[in-house]
Amino acid sequence: MTARAAASGTRDYVIVTLAYWGFTLTDGALRMLVLLHFFRLGYSPFTLAFLFLLYEAAGIGANLAGGWLATRFGITRMLAIGLATQIAGFLLLSALSPGWGAVLSVAWVVLAQGVCGVAKDLTKTASKSAIKLTAGGASGRLFRWVAFFTGSKNAMKGVGFFLGGLLLELLGFRGALWLMAVALALVLLGVLAALPPLMGRARASRSARELFARSAGVNLLALARIFLFGARDVWFVVGLPVFLYANGWSFTMVGGFLALWTIGYGLVQASAPALVRRSEDGLSAEVPAARGWSLALAALPALLAAMLLAGLPHAALFVPVGLCVFGLLFAVNSSVHSYLVLAYAGGEKAAEDVGFYYAANAAGRFGGTLLSGLLYGWGGLAACLIGAAAMLGLCWATTLFLPVREERKPAL
Repeated sequence: MTARAAASGTRDYVIVTLAYWGFTLTDGALRMLVLLHFFRLGYSPFTLAFLFLLYEAAGIGANLAGGWLATRFGITRMLAIGLATQIAGFLLLSALSPGWGAVLSVAWVVLAQGVCGVAKDLTKTASKSAIKLTAGGASGRLFRWVAFFTGSKNAMKGVGFFLGGLLLELLGFRGALWLMAVALALVLLGVLAALPPLMGRARASRSARELFARSAGVNLLALARIFLFGARDVWFVVGLPVFLYANGWSFTMVGGFLALWTIGYGLVQASAPALVRRSEDGLSAEVPAARGWSLALAALPALLAAMLLAGLPHAALFVPVGLCVFGLLFAVNSSVHSYLVLAYAGGEKAAEDVGFYYAANAAGRFGGTLLSGLLYGWGGLAACLIGAAAMLGLCWATTLFLPVREERKPAL
């Protein structure tokens, strides 16, 4: 890569990262707005989980389509469409009327959340694909850029959790949504003005068979990603917030803890390159690292579940502390996986590989969200943690089959 191309790539990477920060800040705020607003209205844990189901399910198709569309029409255009779709989702959700019945209200929120789910995954696929394009062929720079992007955006999501609770208190549900829509419109204008309109455009797959013909590494990582993110959301979405509130925590305390957890998780993700031994080929040390970190992560929710089932005192203290350790281990796992999928991904059609991978990510979040409500209603937080441990065991088993060499390995 020439010095001029490297400078241009760095500029585009910074712009995409800033745009995604703006998006993920409002996305995190949206989750807290919906969760806290409707819990305050008396909705059950399962109903709260149901409100997020279409949000997660929509991401499966949105990632697949987004990867193909970003290849066909360019990353910038898909990033802009994702931002515009999120604005539409905010406005749709703000039209909810307090006078509507419970069934209509839930249906409306689920629909609006589905629109926001499409927006999230269109934006994520376009943004992550841009990293592969702007980083060039050097595996070291690719790992650093992926880690910083992923970690920083999750830190911003944590800030968004806190912002959502604050805006709900200051402006109310509708006012907070309007403010976020205006802020995101400014981000959209910046993207259209600053990025090349055809960035990342290439020949897209011409058939479903070609679209799904991923490398073995991408396929296996996609399967591992389903289990990894299902294991997080099975306790994170509904189980933990309701558990903490039921144990005397206030809304502000719950939102603040989730915000700090996500910020810390993001900071660890950004630091992952310093915690993982690197190899010259970009795979031979990183793949074993994915296996080791997955195994360590699987043990923690099993231990916490055993402590809860044993009736140990001070559960409202040791559970959050244990889940902070979980966040550290999870962050490194997620960062390594995010690097590996780009290392395995093809050069010209990286957006399609990334879209396929994050469709699996959305499938995992969908399953985890559904199980979060079901398992908490059945056996409390202990059941959620047992479910998380089982999923992480499957994640670790999948990483055992990851190839340590790939025909399309990243160039040095």
